[in-house]
Amino acid sequence: MQGSAYGASLAGGTFDVMDFVRKPATILRCLSWLFSIVVFATITAEGYINPTESKEAQCMFNGRDSACSYGVGIGVLAFLACVVFLILDAYFPQISNAKERKYIVIGDLVFSAAWTLLWFICFCVLASLWSHTLDKTALPRDAAQAVVAFSFFSAITWALSSYFAYVRYSQGVSDFDQDYRDPAGEQTTPYPPAPYPSGPTGYQQSPFSQNQEAPGDYKPPTY
Repeated sequence: MQGSAYGASLAGGTFDVMDFVRKPATILRCLSWLFSIVVFATITAEGYINPTESKEAQCMFNGRDSACSYGVGIGVLAFLACVVFLILDAYFPQISNAKERKYIVIGDLVFSAAWTLLWFICFCVLASLWSHTLDKTALPRDAAQAVVAFSFFSAITWALSSYFAYVRYSQGVSDFDQDYRDPAGEQTTPYPPAPYPSGPTGYQQSPFSQNQEAPGDYKPPTY
């Protein structure tokens, strides 16, 4: 019977591009990758403006430069992480070591859960700062609303990626629990058990002694 661990066969197999592209996890990775580009590229291109009363460029979200830097930072890291995880997902069926698969799935689960939280914080912060921005006449409204919206969409896609990573981790654990047997409870000896529990209790006569006659009673054969 062919074993499996963490959602893929341990025996490995050939890489099927169409099957890989159709997977929900792959679609979510691509969407997360696209959303991260929209966020950090929009902030980098249109997120900083030059107000008339200041020579320095300021963030369009109520002038908070830290908010724009936060969005760019998690966007770039999410972009790189999506590329890495897409490569690992494509190579995952070729990995025959169950421990290596476990580390990859745990890393995916932890990172996806962390970025779900970070994207949700980004959405809340940017939405709050944009609502408190008073003068929006010179600001790119469409760009700001796109950043806020795609931050929320990114939180959803990373949350779904966390769910799929948890499902893969649960599948791996259940497979090992079903196949595992405690060797201490299945010890066998190469010898059959003794016919008596604690040892011989007395002398037992040989089964051949009844058919044997005394040496002194020898009778010669008759012809």
